[in-house]
Amino acid sequence: MKEKEGMPSFLRVAPETGGRVYLVGAGPGDPGLLTLKGRLILECADVIVYDYLADEGLLAFARPEAERVYVGKKAGDHALPQEDINRLIVEKARTGKIVARLKGGDPCMFGRGGEEAQELARAGIDFEFVPGVTSAIAGPAYAGIPLTHRQYASSVTFITGHEDPGKAESVHSWDALAKSASTLVFFMGMKNLPDISAQLIKAGLPSGCPAALIHWGTTSRHRSVAGTIADLPDIAVAHGFTNPSLIVVGDVVRLRNELSWFEKRPLLGKTVVVTRSREQASSLADRLVELGAEAVQFPVISIRLPADFSAFDAALMELKRYDWLIATSANTVEILWRRLTALKLDSRALAGCRVAAIGPATAQALADRGITADFVPTAYVAESVLEGLLAHGVSGQRIFLPRAAKARDVLPDELRRAGAIVDVIAAYETMPAQNCPEDLRKRLKAGEIDCITFASSSTVENFFAIVPVELVRKSGARLACIGPITAASLKALDLAADIQPDAFTIPSLVKAIEGYFTAGGRPCR
Repeated sequence: MKEKEGMPSFLRVAPETGGRVYLVGAGPGDPGLLTLKGRLILECADVIVYDYLADEGLLAFARPEAERVYVGKKAGDHALPQEDINRLIVEKARTGKIVARLKGGDPCMFGRGGEEAQELARAGIDFEFVPGVTSAIAGPAYAGIPLTHRQYASSVTFITGHEDPGKAESVHSWDALAKSASTLVFFMGMKNLPDISAQLIKAGLPSGCPAALIHWGTTSRHRSVAGTIADLPDIAVAHGFTNPSLIVVGDVVRLRNELSWFEKRPLLGKTVVVTRSREQASSLADRLVELGAEAVQFPVISIRLPADFSAFDAALMELKRYDWLIATSANTVEILWRRLTALKLDSRALAGCRVAAIGPATAQALADRGITADFVPTAYVAESVLEGLLAHGVSGQRIFLPRAAKARDVLPDELRRAGAIVDVIAAYETMPAQNCPEDLRKRLKAGEIDCITFASSSTVENFFAIVPVELVRKSGARLACIGPITAASLKALDLAADIQPDAFTIPSLVKAIEGYFTAGGRPCR
């Protein structure tokens, strides 16, 4: 198999086998903890064979044409038995493909990566381990518990807690564990927590030894609780802790109250639906995740380019005829620059043409391409753009207005009334989503969605074209909209915006969501 253009040098394919398998650790859940090498492999792989992932957003790194194969591997969900997984990755590699075997956490830490590697070695398949950040390290770190500390512990022991307590003999040396002065981290031990506690105390561990539980570490569902090894089983029941949870035992747990940081994030535990197009969603989703929320991306619109750019390109070739270019979105700027590039033009084509941006995000998109907007309104709606342009005097001036195919005509109509010559040309079209994923329906019915965001009227219209209004109303989810026009679209459906910022920008929307929930706003259950 030939190397792909731009492929990193380490992603070579062994000629004697034709293919190669990378056993890649996906990390514990926070997508930011995927390694750089892991990301590069996902970007180049022909096939991705993946387990249940805490964040399926990692699959977005894959090439669109890459084959994706889900093999399950979570409690109660085994899409394929381990033997079939082994056979699958061997078969895919034998066809000369680069295979990314993506596993949660680290593939060699209770992940059966060693068994899969043995199968590959026996089959003569070239392979590599790509270590991932294990939950045993990341979960405690996010809970403010360093596993080693000069004052408290100089070693760490990782232990499986998934052992039948009824066995005649344990594989663990409880005496050694109890007397080691090491930090103990148990994986998959919630079912056996009472037995683990009893065995450690019986072997000599002081009953008052600090211990903690960490549930879904590093994710938006992260939470932790601490106590002593003796009372930890009762604490687990009282606080409803189940798997996946880590059990951490040792004096380092004393540092939790002092060093806790992740659990202070204001939106931790909140689930927010982002309805923007996939092309636009990242700026909103990333900000929400940074505050601790789970951002459920449900793009109800997609961006479709026109089949024919001839009118658009003709305007670009004659930009010197225009007095103003009005950029109505970051999407418009992106498409504008794609067409300039296709026509072998650059920012110099805008020389002599003043540029207006409808808001700061659009102005930033222009700035990223070396263009400083001549005018940005104080309020980011068409009416404010109109007011500002009228103040500049537009009578007799020619204005190029590239925008979405379906948009309000307030701006071009009023500019024409003021004597301007306005050429409105479609740069893209927004298309509605086709259906509502069953998972979103289930989560709405279960009351698991805390907030739904709307960044335009079209997101409101398209969302409720496929999601019943009554389902959302009963769910108790709060509705957050970017501004009054979007709020009016909600009102037309007999719905009220619970959250609306004073400034009509994505950062302001996120700040308003944060303020609502930290001030005591809670979804109705």
